[in-house]
Amino acid sequence: LRFGHRMRRLRCSWSSLKPLIIIITPLALLPLPLVIRKKEAECAYILILMAVYWMTEVLPLSVTALLPALLFPLFGIMKSSQVASVYFKDFHLLLLGVICLATSIEKWGLHQRIALRLVTGFGVNPGMLMLGFMVGCAFLSMWLSNTSTVAMVMPIVEAVIQQVLNASEEASKDHKGALNGISNLALQLEAGITEPVQTATEEPETVKAPPPYNGKYRTHEDHMMCKGLSLCIAYSSSIGGLTTLSGTSTNLIFAEYIYQYYPDCTVINFGNWFVLCLPICIIMLILSWIFLHWMYLGSNFRASLCSRQRSEKEKHTARVLRDQYNSLGPISWQEIITMIIFILMAILWFTRNPGFMPGWSALFPDYPGYATDATVALLLGFTFFIIPAHKPNAEQRDIGTFLKVGLFGFMNILSGHFHLPSVFFSIFFTQQISGLSTWVAELLTPLGSLPPLATVTIACLIVTSITEVASNAATTTIFLPILAPLAEAIGVNPLYMLIPTALCVSFSFLLPVSNPPNAIVFTYGHLTSMDMVKAGLGLNVIGVLTVLLALTTWGTPLLNLDTYPDWAPVVNVFNLHGTP
Repeated sequence: LRFGHRMRRLRCSWSSLKPLIIIITPLALLPLPLVIRKKEAECAYILILMAVYWMTEVLPLSVTALLPALLFPLFGIMKSSQVASVYFKDFHLLLLGVICLATSIEKWGLHQRIALRLVTGFGVNPGMLMLGFMVGCAFLSMWLSNTSTVAMVMPIVEAVIQQVLNASEEASKDHKGALNGISNLALQLEAGITEPVQTATEEPETVKAPPPYNGKYRTHEDHMMCKGLSLCIAYSSSIGGLTTLSGTSTNLIFAEYIYQYYPDCTVINFGNWFVLCLPICIIMLILSWIFLHWMYLGSNFRASLCSRQRSEKEKHTARVLRDQYNSLGPISWQEIITMIIFILMAILWFTRNPGFMPGWSALFPDYPGYATDATVALLLGFTFFIIPAHKPNAEQRDIGTFLKVGLFGFMNILSGHFHLPSVFFSIFFTQQISGLSTWVAELLTPLGSLPPLATVTIACLIVTSITEVASNAATTTIFLPILAPLAEAIGVNPLYMLIPTALCVSFSFLLPVSNPPNAIVFTYGHLTSMDMVKAGLGLNVIGVLTVLLALTTWGTPLLNLDTYPDWAPVVNVFNLHGTP
């Protein structure tokens, strides 16, 4: 009660501070453009103001994203027509098609069928249950937003957790003899100990049940298992989103930045990105599972991987998952069509311009570069509004289509998905016009005396730290226009600097407020902030090291990162080797 009262007082205090931050911040920063009367200072003023609003969230993120439309014309940085023109780009069309696919998957329940099938395929002991949920979440988040994935899967996890807790209480009454001498219940479950060991002197009726460990948890091991299952959902959804360009908004922002300022760069496409990031996702999932298993379930991995007998808890868990899957019924016509379109969209993305062979875009040699991934997304997204959702019959006049989007639904899509990312391109363009990014890059040029890998490592550590307290998209927005000129200034392939930075921005694992998936799992009450900090530090280390491994091994020949590309401008400065 005291904690709840303190939280209410804290929220009230913060609500009263929001108007002060909104008013005081622009006034406090005003000397910057007034004293330094340059376009760089004016652009920096707007950028810092937006960064403060984003980090504190005193205004909704999409509202803050509209500030350039107001301030850029007033400061004479860009015309209003120029600002408006960059609020809708090619990647928005790609995102619109992906949203249609994601909406159909959610509407017809295909996500639940995929998740439950993957989880039951791995096993139901605590260790394999954790791995199954991680793989299922990672796969779904490749195509759906991380937040939607966690919001859809976490109720399934919570139902399993509650059944496991109930089974724990029942099993403890029936297996007191089996529990004697065993200090880790989670490891006992994984070892498959299910038969009670009775002795001649045992008197079950005189044995008192142990008091609850912590409210709703009977034992410490039960609580640790709940923590591990909750964290694996949040972390795996962020990891899976790395794999595809449409998996996270930061990937889309990175891709659009490359298309906008390096238009001759053709190596960043859906296929190459998938080949680069799928091994990163797999390695991170395996290492994260090992780390979380060690933290919350113990170090007996053999019991998780080789256990064949099921305990009472595992039988209850299997029953819950089986009942949830059976409740879905047989696969429907709508799910089949959605799956076909989903697979077709992925195939067309891969084969548009795979790089190692001509893709289907080569069928239009007179219009190179005209068809993009957005073309595929829109084409197949459009079919959801054409294909009938039900077979026509005489009694049903309106058979409907797979998707129906009214005016308000369409406006909600625009406000929720388009305002925030689109403003980043305004900032990109503004920084280029004002020279702010070039000026900051010149200040950072001394980093060129370090080995390129060391410079990239420093950049990854910086963005990984900042993204814990700031929006992932905002962090990407701030750093891409700075690191690209820096790479040009020190003679390094810009992709060598930008790709790891764009990936590490998604490693916001430390705090409940770092990203929406963390916040969702935190609200279920199994975790504390310190639990997330301890586990998140390990995940951050795993993520940064895996990205650096990819950069120095398969990523270099795949994207030719060891050479300075022809599509990047040549800057007249000394490169890393000291030659002009």
